[in-house]
Amino acid sequence: MITTATKIEDLTLSITEEIQVRASLEATFAALLEQLGPFNETPEKPMPMKIEAWPGGRWYRDLGDDNGHLWGHVQAIKRPTLLEIVGPLFMSYPVVSNVQYRLSAAGSGTVITFRHLAFGLVEESHRSGVNKGWAYMNAGVRNRAEALVSR
Repeated sequence: MITTATKIEDLTLSITEEIQVRASLEATFAALLEQLGPFNETPEKPMPMKIEAWPGGRWYRDLGDDNGHLWGHVQAIKRPTLLEIVGPLFMSYPVVSNVQYRLSAAGSGTVITFRHLAFGLVEESHRSGVNKGWAYMNAGVRNRAEALVSR
């Protein structure tokens, strides 16, 4: 039998970001659901998702013909201040993630406090790219919310 020692740091992932949005809580929350859903994209291509915005609802890629990829379930939703998702997300191996979007009013705008915590066998390719991916997605939320306000 082969055994290897693994440090806890190798099994965890922790990302936090604070996003300033020049839009109301309601507009920002609506933009968040749109960006995580049908308008989701990567820097390389569109990647539309479906989000069932209720407790226990799924967040997944629908590839058609009963094919797809479950990213997680809505663990908590309190419109327009909280969206929390739990699941493996983009990682198809033994890992669990908790993604939290907390929104709060800040003057005439909104502050989103984003956090992604994960525990499991996080592959290095995911570990190295996840900050860029979330930053891109969260910028999309901000841009979408601010565009909704300017219409």
